Amino acid sequence: MYQDSEMEMSRVPLLVILGSTGSGKSKLGIELARKFGGEIISADSMQVYKDLDIVTAKVTKEEKQMAVHHMLDIVDPLTHFSVIDFRNMALPIMDNLISNKKIPIVVGGTNYYIESLLWKILIPNVKEKKDQERNILSDNDNDNEDSNGNTQAMLGRSGTKDESSSKKKMKIDGKIDTKMSTIEETKEEMSEQTNEVLYRRLVEIDPEMAQRLHPNNRRKIIRSLEVFEQYGKTHSEILKEQRLEGGSGLGGPLRYANAIIFLLRCDKEILNKRLNQRVDAMMQNGLIKELLEFHRKYNEDRIKANLSPDYTKGIFQSIGFKEFHDYLILPEEERASKKGKILLEQGLDCLKLVTKRYANTQQKWIRNRFLRRVDRQVPPLYELDCTDLTQWESTVYDKAVSIISAVLRGEKPEERPINENIKDQKTSDSSNEFQNYCEICDRIFIGKLQWNAHINGFKHQKHLRRKRKMEVPNSEKKAKSS
Repeated sequence: MYQDSEMEMSRVPLLVILGSTGSGKSKLGIELARKFGGEIISADSMQVYKDLDIVTAKVTKEEKQMAVHHMLDIVDPLTHFSVIDFRNMALPIMDNLISNKKIPIVVGGTNYYIESLLWKILIPNVKEKKDQERNILSDNDNDNEDSNGNTQAMLGRSGTKDESSSKKKMKIDGKIDTKMSTIEETKEEMSEQTNEVLYRRLVEIDPEMAQRLHPNNRRKIIRSLEVFEQYGKTHSEILKEQRLEGGSGLGGPLRYANAIIFLLRCDKEILNKRLNQRVDAMMQNGLIKELLEFHRKYNEDRIKANLSPDYTKGIFQSIGFKEFHDYLILPEEERASKKGKILLEQGLDCLKLVTKRYANTQQKWIRNRFLRRVDRQVPPLYELDCTDLTQWESTVYDKAVSIISAVLRGEKPEERPINENIKDQKTSDSSNEFQNYCEICDRIFIGKLQWNAHINGFKHQKHLRRKRKMEVPNSEKKAKSS
């Protein structure tokens, strides 16, 4: 185990291990925890739930004994658990480790969980106490949703034009009452309003933010209105403050100044083969038995009551349930039949496909949020090639140890961070994009990307040609009359 002085340990308050599923993040995390006396913070939105160890790919009991793990098996499988719940539980653990001169090693494939620890980016839950730290807002909050759709914006249903809605509409159309009794009442009221009414309200309260949003983007419009009700400041004003504090369009400044990020990279073809083998290993280790037992325990009563299984809540949203749904609901005697075998094989193929898609999504997220952002504070990010597992010691472990050891000694690592000179940089998001209105098509587009795609698109060009043809006869008529 690595021994060092308090001053040296303070140079690395946080390690983060990124990479797609199946790249070896857990393995590296355990190795580094053992080497440097750190403890692991699991940042996986499904592994926080109890049970289903196989389908959520949790570390084994033996691996847990090799290093201390936090944020595993802490929530009932059907409990609503959001990224904010995760952040609020994980940060005190990390701060306690740092105060005791231990390195928190954040490991996991849920990148928005990792972001909630690295940056001050989320709005506190309205039920949190007012005297708690006000976390910086993220303007591009679409990227801060967890897989359960748990954002701080309220997902209200579209309004209806009934009598009660009309009365509320009249109230909104009048003078804005910014001192409503509670935020919950505000949310309930907004859930009854049409998109048009909500957007007009935002134009009146925060015209700058309204110019950045499409009038039909209900979720973000409601979110901006809630920000105003909660903080007494407009969303656009808070975002300006955020930038002054060192933040970007994606959120506030870094929480920890000396974090280091390791990115495990693997050749795509090799990774896909590895993921297929991983799913096959899950099957051999009892994946179906695990799913069936959990299905009987939590899902059968719901199905008997003619209610559809809800794969958007709790651990049911984990990859594996939806894919094997048709097989799981078969009567026991039918599972060994030809039909059962076909459904099982289809579920297996689907699980492999979805797992590979998820790996691609993780890689895209890392590229767009960690590597391409020129306006965001990102810790030094070092790439480790895990394509050839026979070379793991030299290409992954030794490199990571060398980098950490150099930083602990106050030296510059020989390995250069890959985010030092990124050519393909990105700064565009909803924090710096505005509306563009096409008079010809009578449509609104947000940002240059959407606008350029529209004006160069087939439909716009077709409408433009039609308009020009109509203008020619009109001009001829005017010429004759004159």
